[in-house]
Amino acid sequence: MKCFKRLLSAGLALAMTLTLAACGTTSGENAGQDTASSEPVRIATKPMTEQYILGEMLGLVIEQAGYEVEITKGVGGGTSNIQPAMEAGEFDLYPEYTSSGWVLVLDHQAEGVDDEAMFTQLQEEYEENFGMTWVGMYGFNNTFTVAVQSDVAEQYGLETTSDLAAVAGELTFGGNPDYIEREDGFGALCQTYGLEFGDVVDIDIGLKYQALASGDIDVTNAFTTDAQLANPDTDLVTLADDKHLQVNYFCSTVVRQDALEKFPGLEDVLLQMDGILTDQEMASLNYQVEVEGLDEQDVARDFLTQKGLLEA
Repeated sequence: MKCFKRLLSAGLALAMTLTLAACGTTSGENAGQDTASSEPVRIATKPMTEQYILGEMLGLVIEQAGYEVEITKGVGGGTSNIQPAMEAGEFDLYPEYTSSGWVLVLDHQAEGVDDEAMFTQLQEEYEENFGMTWVGMYGFNNTFTVAVQSDVAEQYGLETTSDLAAVAGELTFGGNPDYIEREDGFGALCQTYGLEFGDVVDIDIGLKYQALASGDIDVTNAFTTDAQLANPDTDLVTLADDKHLQVNYFCSTVVRQDALEKFPGLEDVLLQMDGILTDQEMASLNYQVEVEGLDEQDVARDFLTQKGLLEA
């Protein structure tokens, strides 16, 4: 049996151990698993659809191994509150992004760091400083990208972000305010690629894809796993970041070392998630939940079953 909690504020996240409800036990159907602990494996997720789906995936494969699972969904503040809760032993694991851990937790600069070297150092520094490690990579990279309608891309011959430079003066860029204002956002994009748009407008993050479809804007910022990128009705194209402006946010599982010791076989279970998701697949799963209204656990179960990780 799973126990779910949604924590929507930083204050609640800091009081986690006092508010989690007791859960029943699950013996599991895998008789081969020698379950050394009757405690649940405690999973945290950030407040975003993608994380809810990943949390369910983790819960399902861990339950299949014979362990009880307790998922705390939507911890307010994301990394900023989950990391200290992990350090305090309130959670055992959670999905995290490489550059988020690198910058927000370890306080390093992300630019110019090789992805493989970053991952190795993340493992080393988390083990040394926090008694945690990173296990596997799901395969997708949730980073910034630039999106346009396919007819705009065809009209102006847009394949890379550099292609925008020659025609930006004829186009309107619409972005959510935080992207336009942040140092590594719109300003860095324009400076790196020499872009001077004909017009720039602030637009709510929930409305920008609608504005693209209606032609009110021509170009917008996106994340590579945004649900709307998988929407067949929007017909969007993302432009290649050919000057490698954006740092990468590959997703992995951060887990406490003592949890790996407490729950025999847990590391092998987590490694089942290694390489199972592309950017497009993650966007499609997000679309199923956000746009089609499907339950994130059902979406997670169906996907894992298709991948052969769960029994049909």
